[in-house]
Amino acid sequence: MGKLWFFTGEAIRAIRKNMAPTTAAIVTTVLTAILIGVLIPIFQTTQSKSADVRDDLQLRVYLYDDATSEETAALQNEVGALPHVASVSLLTKKDALAEFKSDFAQENRDVLQEIKGNPFPANFVVKPDDAANLDAIRASLQPPGKSGQPTFISPIVQKVDDRQADAQKIEEVTGALKLVLTVITALLIGASLLLIGNTIRLSIYTRRREIEVMRLVGATRWFIRWPFMIEGVVVGMLGGAIAILVLWIGKVTVVDPLSENFAFLQAQESMSFVLLTICLFGAAVLVSAVGSGLTLRRFLKV
Repeated sequence: MGKLWFFTGEAIRAIRKNMAPTTAAIVTTVLTAILIGVLIPIFQTTQSKSADVRDDLQLRVYLYDDATSEETAALQNEVGALPHVASVSLLTKKDALAEFKSDFAQENRDVLQEIKGNPFPANFVVKPDDAANLDAIRASLQPPGKSGQPTFISPIVQKVDDRQADAQKIEEVTGALKLVLTVITALLIGASLLLIGNTIRLSIYTRRREIEVMRLVGATRWFIRWPFMIEGVVVGMLGGAIAILVLWIGKVTVVDPLSENFAFLQAQESMSFVLLTICLFGAAVLVSAVGSGLTLRRFLKV
């Protein structure tokens, strides 16, 4: 315990003596932690939204208006028995019109006024057990006929729509965004290591003669290294604490008030802010301590 207090005192003395490089290291840690603290929730939310899109993918089996209730019920049972089908629900013509009005009530009120009667056909909403099995279900709904061409499994089927084009566009956008965020996060971590290492190196360089003298009089490598590593821990703690404070202020003043109006921000509620801050604080301390230890190695070679 006595050595720990000694090393801590030496680290604090070094921080006071070298305020310029220490401040630079703290600022670097703060900026990097803030950026990563913003990118991680965005990355997780993007991944969550992508998963939600995949979960919402479905097939629509549209029926002819002259289909009888007996034919509709028989087809529903037949579709429900197909492989990879999780559920099948029927939307009547009335339900289909209500769905359309619900989807476009706010955006296209003029279009709703132009609708006369009910032009929407009844349809089955077919949900797969996994989004990857949509093509297999579609193939089962349109098996090859005698001519070799795909034919619907029932004559009351008008068409099958899987909205796959929209789904693929959403998947491409979310996939590209996740890739960009991953690259940016990796670059930030790498830049943080380099910048913190360089700022700590400046502090160590100013005391290189002191380190050489300590080595020449017989001080062990770890005896010399501990004060610098503790200094790195202190820098990481200060930088991490300031970054967490800034992120918390941003969450309280910006994210929380806007989350009620924006679905993207509502997804942030599923993530633990406490867990995020713990990870950021631990990473800031670890990076600073490791940066100090690695940077010091070259100066210990006497």
